[in-house]
Amino acid sequence: MGRYLYIFNIALEAVFANRFRSALTALGIIFGVAAVIAMMAIGKGAQKEILEQIKLVGVNNIVIKPFIDKTTAAGEEETDSKKKVEKYSPGLSLKDARAIAEFIPSVDKVSPEVIYETFIIKDGIRSPATLSGVTPDFFRVYNLNLQQGSMFTEAHLRSGNSVCIIGPKIASRFFPNEEPIGKYIKCGSLWLKVVGVLEKIATAGTDNEDLGISNYNAKIYAPIQTILLRYKDRSTVTSASIHGQEESFVFFGDGFASFSSSSGTSEESNINQVDKIVVQVKESMLIEPTVRIIKQMLLRRHTGVEDFEIKVPELLLKQEQRTKDIFNIVLGAIASISLLVGGIGIMNIMLASVMERIREIGVRRATGATKNDIVTQFLTEATMISFTGGLIGIILGILLSKIIMQATDILTIVSPLSIIVSFGVSVAVGILFGYMPAKRAASQDPVESLRHD
Repeated sequence: MGRYLYIFNIALEAVFANRFRSALTALGIIFGVAAVIAMMAIGKGAQKEILEQIKLVGVNNIVIKPFIDKTTAAGEEETDSKKKVEKYSPGLSLKDARAIAEFIPSVDKVSPEVIYETFIIKDGIRSPATLSGVTPDFFRVYNLNLQQGSMFTEAHLRSGNSVCIIGPKIASRFFPNEEPIGKYIKCGSLWLKVVGVLEKIATAGTDNEDLGISNYNAKIYAPIQTILLRYKDRSTVTSASIHGQEESFVFFGDGFASFSSSSGTSEESNINQVDKIVVQVKESMLIEPTVRIIKQMLLRRHTGVEDFEIKVPELLLKQEQRTKDIFNIVLGAIASISLLVGGIGIMNIMLASVMERIREIGVRRATGATKNDIVTQFLTEATMISFTGGLIGIILGILLSKIIMQATDILTIVSPLSIIVSFGVSVAVGILFGYMPAKRAASQDPVESLRHD
C-alpha cells in the first residue's frame, strides 16, 4: 500500500510541476464531458416536453378542424370552377359532432368547440381574450381539473345560461383580491357569471393548433349553447344566404344544439358552426379505423366536399419524439467525439512527457523501481488529468445547461445518468489512452536512459 502511495505522490508532483501542459491536456476532456452533459440535458428536456404535451392533448384523441382550400390553379377551366361552386358544404357543425358520438361505437367522448376572439372588461380593466364555447367533455378530454367552483350543469347547457369557467391567469388578473366564484365579468357585450376556475397548467404557455392544445390558463369557457344563442352562430348566415329560410334552436339529449336564423350579414372568412371537434377513442388500436370512418361520414354529410382536416396528436407527438431522439443521438455522438479527441490529446502529451523524462525513468529504474512501477506512475498521471478534467467538465456542463435554458427558453434537465456516463467515459479514456505512453516509458532501457542527456 505504501508503495502505491509513493507512486501516487510522484505522479501528483509531476502533474503539478507541469501545470500549464496538464491544463491544456485536460481541455479536450473538459469540453467533451460538458458537451455530453449539455446535449443529454437538452434531449431529456425535449422528452419531458413531449410527455407533458401528450398529457395535455389527452389520450387517444382525434382532432377535426375546418379546412377551406382557396387556392386555384391559374389554368383551371371555367367548367371545373362551376362544378366546385355547385357542391355546397354546410361546414363543420354540432350535428357532425352528434353524429360521430351517436353512430361510431369506438368513440368514447366528443368535444365540439366554438372559439371567438373578444375583449373582457372588469373594473376599468380591458384585455383581449379568447372565449371558447365547450361542453363538459372538453375538460375530461384534456384532463383539466377545477381549482375551485363547479362544472357546467345540465341547466346551463340546455338553457344557454350566461355562465363561464375561467383560467387561472384570468382569475389572477381580474380578481386579484377577491373570490371570483359568483362574480361577473363582461366578455364582449355580455356579462358572464364565474362558476369555476381551472387549475394552472404549467406547460400550457403557447398554442399548438396541430395538436389541438392551447393556453388553457388564459381563456374563458362558456357552454357552447351560450355562445351560439347569445353571441353568434355562424351557420345561421350560411343557411339564410343559401336556403333563405329560418330554423329554430334545437336541443339534443346529449347536450348538443343547433341554431340558425335568416337575419344577419355574410361572414366570408368562416362559415363553420364549430371551430374544432375533438374525438376521444376508447383504445389506441382503434384510432386508425376510427379516423377512416370519421372521414367517410363527414364526406357524406358535407356532400363530398373535403372541407375538414383530421389529425391525430399522439401520432404527431410520437413522430416529433422520434425526430428529436435522432437529433439528440447525432448531437451526443458529436459531443462524444470531443472525449475521443481529448483522449488522443492525453496520449500525445504523455508520449512527449516520456521523451522528456527518459533520464528520470532511468534513475527510478536504477534505484529499484520495476516496470510495473513506471507503468503505474505514468498511468496515474493520465488518470489524474482525465479525472480532474471530468470533474471540471461536469460543473461546466451543468452551467452550460442552465445558460441554454435561460438564453433560448429550451427546457434542459441534467440527469444523474448523464453525469455518471460522461465522467466514467472520461476516466476510461484517460486510462485507455494513457496506457500506451506508460508502456513505452516502462520499456526504456535503464542504462540507455541514464546516459540520455
